[in-house]
Amino acid sequence: MPERVQTTPLPADQVARESPPARAANGVRYALWGETRLEVSELERMVGAVPNAIGAALERTAYYFVPLAISARDTPSTGHRSTAPEATLVAPASTEELAEQAICHRNVSFRDGDGVFISTRLMSDRFSLSFEFFINVGHAFVDAVGVPESFAEMVWAQALADVRGETSQDAWESRVESLENKSARVGDLLQVNEKAKSEYLEAAFSDSVAIYLLSLALDFNYSELREREYPLLAPQALAERLRHVAKLFPPNLGYEFAVRYRRRA
Repeated sequence: MPERVQTTPLPADQVARESPPARAANGVRYALWGETRLEVSELERMVGAVPNAIGAALERTAYYFVPLAISARDTPSTGHRSTAPEATLVAPASTEELAEQAICHRNVSFRDGDGVFISTRLMSDRFSLSFEFFINVGHAFVDAVGVPESFAEMVWAQALADVRGETSQDAWESRVESLENKSARVGDLLQVNEKAKSEYLEAAFSDSVAIYLLSLALDFNYSELREREYPLLAPQALAERLRHVAKLFPPNLGYEFAVRYRRRA
C-alpha cells in the first residue's frame, strides 16, 4: 500500500522554526521545505544570481520555498484557523483543493525579520518560479535601500518623453496617475502627482531589478515578459534600464548579463 502523503497545512512560523534558512555566499537567506519538486542545484543557481550588493541589503528577509502558501482565513477546516488577518499556512504537499486556495507568495512578519513563502507548486516552469522570487527580491531591496537617484532621473525622463509601455501593471498605473495632469502647468512648472510619481519610481526600479536578475539566471525572450493588462516597455528603454541596474550591481562570478536584440541561431 502506498504511503499516504501528509497535506495538512501548518502555521508559517512553525515551518520557519523547522527549516532554519541557509545563507548563500551573496548573503541571501533561504530554505526549502515540503514536496516542492525543486532540485537543490537549480535552487542554488537561482538564489546565487542575486548580486552580492543586493543580497547584503536583504539581511532581515528570508525566502522559504514551499509547496503552497495559503491564507489561514481560506482554510477553516484545517484546525489551524487564526484570528490574525494576515496569518499564513503552508501545505507540505500539493492537492487540487489546496492549490485552489493558495497564492503565489505570502509575506510573514517575524520578531527578528520577514519571511517570504513562495508557492513552488503554483509555478509551471523555471521561468515563472525564478521571476516570482526575483520580483520579491526587488521589492524587498527597494524597501531596504530606496531608489537610486541616477535610476530615478533616467526613468522619469523616459516617462516625460512618453516612451511606450512599462514593466508591470503597478508601474503603468502609477506612471499614468503621476502625469494625468501633464497638460496643466503653473508657469513653467509641470503639475505632477508626487505620491504617484514616488510609487512609480519604486515600482519601475523593483521591476527592473527583477528582470535584470532573471536575465542573469535564465536566457529568455523579451516577449515572455508580456502581460495583457498594460503595454510592455519599448525594448530600447528596457535595455537602458537594465544596463543601468547592471552598472550599479554587477553580476556575481559565474553569471553574465547581456542584451541581445536578435537571438543567436
